[in-house]
Amino acid sequence: MASETAIVDVSDPIVSERENFYISGPLHLTTVDWTNPCHRRSVAASLVQSVYILERDRQETREGDQALAPPWWKAFNFQLYRLLIDDADSCVFGAIYQLISIPADSQHSAQAPRYVVAFRGTITKGDAFTRDLELDIHIIRNGLHLTSRFEIAIQAVRHVVATFGSSDIWLAGHSLGAAMALLAGKNMAKTGVYLNAFLFNPPFFSAPIERIKDKKVKNGLRIAGSVITAGLAFAMKNNNQTSRSGGTFVALSPWLPCLYVNPSDHVCSEYIGYFEHRKQMEAIGAGEIERLATQHSIGGLVLNAFGKQSDEPLHLIPSANVTVNRTPARDFKDAHGIHQWWRPDLHLESKTYNYK
Repeated sequence: MASETAIVDVSDPIVSERENFYISGPLHLTTVDWTNPCHRRSVAASLVQSVYILERDRQETREGDQALAPPWWKAFNFQLYRLLIDDADSCVFGAIYQLISIPADSQHSAQAPRYVVAFRGTITKGDAFTRDLELDIHIIRNGLHLTSRFEIAIQAVRHVVATFGSSDIWLAGHSLGAAMALLAGKNMAKTGVYLNAFLFNPPFFSAPIERIKDKKVKNGLRIAGSVITAGLAFAMKNNNQTSRSGGTFVALSPWLPCLYVNPSDHVCSEYIGYFEHRKQMEAIGAGEIERLATQHSIGGLVLNAFGKQSDEPLHLIPSANVTVNRTPARDFKDAHGIHQWWRPDLHLESKTYNYK
């Protein structure tokens, strides 16, 4: 789950170019129309990028005029409100930004965010890598909610909401940071607070069915999985843990986070099939089966069957606006990188999925 800024050797001049807003940033975005989904996406991605660079600035001791992070938020009239520091290694993993001014010619400023809480993904260089990798493993094990980094993150989100209200508050994150933002958003949604969320390349760890080229095989595997999952869930409908999971899923359905995925990125590509499969099951008259299956994971149901505690799977969400980048990617690094999301020439497909 690494960003492009972290994968390349830091001694390479290309790294500085990718971190330099005036070379690699969305310079085409001279005026922000806050009702334009492309503008909103680009600003959110830029703020996430700034968190990556805040950590890189810390690692390289770049301060004052040497710091590369500030232009990534100042270009859109934000100021840094607060850094989010991991208590285990003192790295910068997130930041809260405040919109300080909107130009007079800014369009539809009423839809602009007042505060944005942004989280970076994994950095594979420097002293942050070990802790980031630990967090990645927690995601795979569905234990991100048990980490001290997430506790710091959710407390920061709650602080912003409690202090400034819930309207016009954005969450944004990339890869590991997208998982952090998703979990924070789900926690807030359970209390009836629905925050705008921009989740770039959010992790979805499961069998890589989306990578299967044969559509019949792919659909057959998904249908079989849904039938098995729904059957287990129905058989265990009197299990308290299973019942709570289903009730939580339905309660989250009004929340509509924005997911940005690339089909060439195996970290997040399963979200494409996850939501499209629901429509296909509805089309063949099996909508009820899928509505039950989509609330659960087979692994979690099996653990519950043996009387073991199973936490709610992070990646399962009822509703979302899913944007797929169909622009051909050069390689995995390109498909998973944050930089793709502010490019002006993308071939994007967006669909809204509402759980009913």
